[in-house]
Amino acid sequence: MTARPIALITGGSRGVGAAIARALAPTHDLILGGRDGTALRAVCDELGARPWSVELTDERAVAEAAADVQRLDLLVHSAGVARLGTVAELPVRAWRETMEVNVIAVAELTRLLLPALRAARGHVVLINSGAGRRANPGWAAYAASKFALRALADALRQEEEPHGVRITSVYPGRVNTDMQRDVREQEGGAFEPERYLVPESVARAVVAAVTAGGDAHITEIDIRPSAGPVA
Repeated sequence: MTARPIALITGGSRGVGAAIARALAPTHDLILGGRDGTALRAVCDELGARPWSVELTDERAVAEAAADVQRLDLLVHSAGVARLGTVAELPVRAWRETMEVNVIAVAELTRLLLPALRAARGHVVLINSGAGRRANPGWAAYAASKFALRALADALRQEEEPHGVRITSVYPGRVNTDMQRDVREQEGGAFEPERYLVPESVARAVVAAVTAGGDAHITEIDIRPSAGPVA
């Protein structure tokens, strides 16, 4: 009997990450990361997933946890932070946290797991943002991190092609999640879920990329709400 593919999803305790986990659960064995231990345990219990409660900015902890992963078919980077503010007002600690979580931790975890991904001729999916395509006022730090994430994906895609590892960037607009609620509070605006994507729509796009077939490499996916603003 052929073993089921293994997927590791960061940010898997809620929002887009949890939606991706639920979409993949029928076909994949799941390893889920997340900061909220209670929420993570609930999703893992629901899906029969293995919890991977690792602080992604803790270099030693990430290295120790990654060493236990010998084969990996899919790595989904869904964890992230959004700290809004103008360049004039945003302190350096917000810039550092944003880049550390949204870019550096992604690069390091990917580096550590590349042997396992290469062994499986696996797939890396990076959940980016509309802010990875365009920077708006008040979004400099977040957009800079997502532009950097786009560059990371573009370089990694070319580097790993000889090893059979595929790289997909997904660029959603605003999504109805707790993170979006926090973003709207930072913007001083109303939370309007009817104008946003549902997490399941992003999850379906990820599944489409992952199941495209060995002859197809879906490199980028843009998803926008059918109505309302675009992040």
